[in-house]
Amino acid sequence: MEPKRKRMEPKRKRMERCLVSSGSPYEKPIGFSRAVRIGSLIAVAGTAPIAPGGGTDSEGDLFGQTRRCIEIMKAAIEQAGGKLGDVIRTRIMLKDISQWEEAGRAHGEYFSEIRPSCTFVEAKGFIDPLWLVEMEADCVVGDQS
Repeated sequence: MEPKRKRMEPKRKRMERCLVSSGSPYEKPIGFSRAVRIGSLIAVAGTAPIAPGGGTDSEGDLFGQTRRCIEIMKAAIEQAGGKLGDVIRTRIMLKDISQWEEAGRAHGEYFSEIRPSCTFVEAKGFIDPLWLVEMEADCVVGDQS
């Protein structure tokens, strides 16, 4: 009978986890980060149109709210060491899907040349009833050499 051989698994190097905060009052109580980077991947959490001083930005204006979401995501991506050109996927959640073209127009201002995969879905509602949109993004940071 042959001795049982011990299977050697390759040792995995633990990748550093970078957490990015946008200062949202929801981050701590819910327990989430605006963005998380591990290796070359950056995941940006659901981003609402929160104004710089708090409250809702561009109340009643879907185009303006979408732009604000993208600006918040852009800042988080840059803080994590990426750029908008690294975005490979966006998700746009709308309170009223019939207004998708307004959100799409704002999305196009930032992403018409980058052209990430993009999904629009209708949501029943958001944490704040004044929010008309919430967005997410996934990034793969390119070779920095």
